[in-house]
Amino acid sequence: MASSAIQIGLTQDQVETKYKEYHKRINDALAGCFTKSTPETLYAPARYILEGKGKRIRPFLTLLAAESVCNSSDDALNAALGVEILHNFTLMHDDIMDQADLRHGRPTVHLKWDENAAILSGDMMIAFAYECALNTKTDRHAELVHILNDANITICEGQALDMELEQRSEATIADYLDMISKKTGRLISAALEAGGVVGNADALQLQALVTFGEKIGRAFQVQDDYLDIMADDGKSGKIPGGDVINGKKTYLLLRSIELTEGNERKLLQSIIVNKGIEPERVPEIRAIFEQCGVLEEARQLINRDTEEALSAIDPLPFGEGRDHLKGFALKLMKRDF
Repeated sequence: MASSAIQIGLTQDQVETKYKEYHKRINDALAGCFTKSTPETLYAPARYILEGKGKRIRPFLTLLAAESVCNSSDDALNAALGVEILHNFTLMHDDIMDQADLRHGRPTVHLKWDENAAILSGDMMIAFAYECALNTKTDRHAELVHILNDANITICEGQALDMELEQRSEATIADYLDMISKKTGRLISAALEAGGVVGNADALQLQALVTFGEKIGRAFQVQDDYLDIMADDGKSGKIPGGDVINGKKTYLLLRSIELTEGNERKLLQSIIVNKGIEPERVPEIRAIFEQCGVLEEARQLINRDTEEALSAIDPLPFGEGRDHLKGFALKLMKRDF
């Protein structure tokens, strides 16, 4: 996915060091949440899901956003925890709807306990996330709560759109991009927006952070689709072509249906109709993706969104926080700098 290296005022090692430091800071703080021992079936599932191997991307972005507008993340930790707890609530409920058995290599909450415990614990986590926002040191609590509310509602819209897309034999690339912007993109932009509010950002600075989040969120999802079909065996932790094998509607599949005709289009459409295809046919599908130009188009979209995201936050006042945001985005996109 690499294009030419982008120059920022930090090295990859510096960004990685900051990430590791803040990852520990976030995990230590999360370990102090949900300390009540009873009712066991309410609080233990919440502790359990937070003990998983989450990357903590969203709370890290919250802390960096605050640093980029006020040069400090000290007051943003509670807001960051609220964002991460809200994210994990969505995962807990998604796993029920998807009937998933594993998350981060461990049994999902509804398997370890049961569906009722997972639903109730997830509901409690929403309220706890708002409590974290209200415990944040800021005089802009109403904005913080609105950001979490909007993110929560938008994520639910995205999940509903995803379920509707699963049932449809035809879908457009516009449908897909709308769904991912709601289901995954909004919480990323909300994490940044929340950090900006804690840092007392003005309207233009908040818009810069939201644009950064929207662009990076879309690029990250399209890259995930791209890496799924292009990955070497075992390298990405997935079966190469797993999305195609499982009949998942992705950017690559939906866009390639628009770009092809005749037998190739019929074959691609059959992946949706039949809810998948045999693993041995993955190279054939990959070849169609290559020939119709969708792989190159995806690479261009990823690079364009990434570079537009980086330029969006140029006006933010504090260079170190701003460069850490850029560096972390490039780390997510597996880009050199």
